[in-house]
Amino acid sequence: MNNVLTRASDTPSRGSTSRQKFQRGQTPRTRTRKSPSQIYIPTTVSVGQLARLLNVRQTLLQRKMIDAGMAAEASYDHVLTSDYAALLVEEFGHNPIINDEAAFDIYPPVPHLDPTSLPTRPPIITIMGHVDHGKTTLLDTLRSASVADNEAGGITQHIGAFSVPVKESSSGIITFLDTPGHAAFSAMRSRGASVTDIVVLVVAADDGVMPQTKEVIELIKGEQDKVGVVVAINKVDKPEADVEKVQHALLAEGVQLEVFGGDIPSVEVSGLTGHGLNDLIDTLSLIAEVQDLRAEQDGPVYGHVIESRMHKGLGPTATVLVLRGCLTPGAHILAGTSSGKVRLMSDSSGAPVKAAYPGMAVTVSGWRSLPGAGDEVVQGSEGDVKKALANRVRKKEVETVLIDAEAINIARAAERERVRKEEDKSQDMRNVLDGGPKELRLVIKGDVSGSVEAVVGALEGIGNKKARVKVVSTGVGDVMESDVMMAKAAEGIIVAFSVNIPRSVETTAAQNHIPVYSSKIIYRIMDEVRDRVTALLPCTYETKVTGEATVLQLFDIHIKGKTTKKIAGCRVSNGIIEKSKGARVVRDGQVIYEGFLDALKQHKKDMPEVKKGTECGISLQDYEDLRDGDLIQMYQTIEIPGVL
Repeated sequence: MNNVLTRASDTPSRGSTSRQKFQRGQTPRTRTRKSPSQIYIPTTVSVGQLARLLNVRQTLLQRKMIDAGMAAEASYDHVLTSDYAALLVEEFGHNPIINDEAAFDIYPPVPHLDPTSLPTRPPIITIMGHVDHGKTTLLDTLRSASVADNEAGGITQHIGAFSVPVKESSSGIITFLDTPGHAAFSAMRSRGASVTDIVVLVVAADDGVMPQTKEVIELIKGEQDKVGVVVAINKVDKPEADVEKVQHALLAEGVQLEVFGGDIPSVEVSGLTGHGLNDLIDTLSLIAEVQDLRAEQDGPVYGHVIESRMHKGLGPTATVLVLRGCLTPGAHILAGTSSGKVRLMSDSSGAPVKAAYPGMAVTVSGWRSLPGAGDEVVQGSEGDVKKALANRVRKKEVETVLIDAEAINIARAAERERVRKEEDKSQDMRNVLDGGPKELRLVIKGDVSGSVEAVVGALEGIGNKKARVKVVSTGVGDVMESDVMMAKAAEGIIVAFSVNIPRSVETTAAQNHIPVYSSKIIYRIMDEVRDRVTALLPCTYETKVTGEATVLQLFDIHIKGKTTKKIAGCRVSNGIIEKSKGARVVRDGQVIYEGFLDALKQHKKDMPEVKKGTECGISLQDYEDLRDGDLIQMYQTIEIPGVL
């Protein structure tokens, strides 16, 4: 390397010289962490691998290297020595430790030196758009299978991957990703955009640009240099369809369509009748040809987990989208902090697959634990996978401890501040402190990890400063007795999304008085949780006068023995005088009594109510100081529930 950088442990002259490249005319940047963490680095490491170790974007690391005068060494696959890597680690506020064993990990294979010599691979096309704009129906027509009929409420609740044979494509097949259109699934849509080659933005001709349409447009703008875009204006067979209006609405959102001189093609289609689908396939094939998509069909596999779930009989399974290499049964794979040995592979229709090549999406079983949706899938020997997994788990534990320590420090500082304010303020401050927000604690179970993530995201946003949702536990698979015990300890409820609840678990939940709400439609879960959070809000009370009577004359009547009782002869001036309601006496504009009626009579008969314009006799409980002209009001207290 032309620019000599040395570690701080070397001689002072060399150390000072090396640091000048990082400090030349620059003021120290603020560290993102208050306490530096330890980063294990190997003796030699590439720039791309170092970015992964630091958990930063590669572009950020390369910018830092360029600022330090290392522009020539800033390429993705350039191999750095531990001295240079250690200095860069220190620049990001961490303590570098050179340890090949502790730093070992499995990374994606480096890009091929001559991509044009590789075989073509199928394009990966993501279908995106607003809920109920016909995305799944469009795919159904393409692959002559029904997906929407099996979805709850006809709404896609998962991200699905399907490989469709297409004659017009050079690779023979096209892989489609169907992403949900509901607002709660924004993270899953973002994940679909990160692994795709072409995005098909589906917009209903009778509905136009909607909130999730705008969200997809923002995703496309962020990935515009990496992915192709095609707009499919769907439902053109409907009488109320207005294609021109949709095109202008898209133009207003910054989508430059070809019809207006832009570079984004648009196709008018009908998922129901099949109109325009051939044109859509031709357009997609043309864009894929221009992109010239190629990948290795042998060697270690590299891909992404699209979704994962617990399968009865197979255990943890994951839908893996292969991007490079070849995945075969018996391969040892690693995704995040989950590892496994491929046992069975199947396609979207359930047919067994012996080998998965780039562009294919397969369901893989044989995982030891459930991988997370979006995790990178890499392949290695059994020993390498075990070693890399141990290092990843250790690193994650260290990060968790650091995050927890920082959270504890923040909480303690907040507690000290609270105590200080409590001492400074008056007695009324106690009421403020006691009136903290109420929490609806949830234990959430779902069928796949992506759905659980979406449900958590949707429910955590429900509430305000007086009542809110707190998710205490999440998991994939059927509801178990341990979930009931968790909900009991947290004094919460269980939310089950598209999973079964065994009868024994239902019995345990009933015995422990733990509410369990189950649904396959996320709208209903959100409504249920919103209602329960609303019930936690403090109610307001309103007093409504239902009747008024004016005292005309007082009478003494004899009751048992020689005792007498005062009865007020009254005329009902407004409403109805009901014995069951509360009563109060108003004299000279002041309320002098509140209580209940002791007797309500009319012609010596006890009456439950007396209407306006009639006369009656009234006596009050524990009060006999009535006078002529007093106003007796009947009222009821109405409880008004809180509103989020």
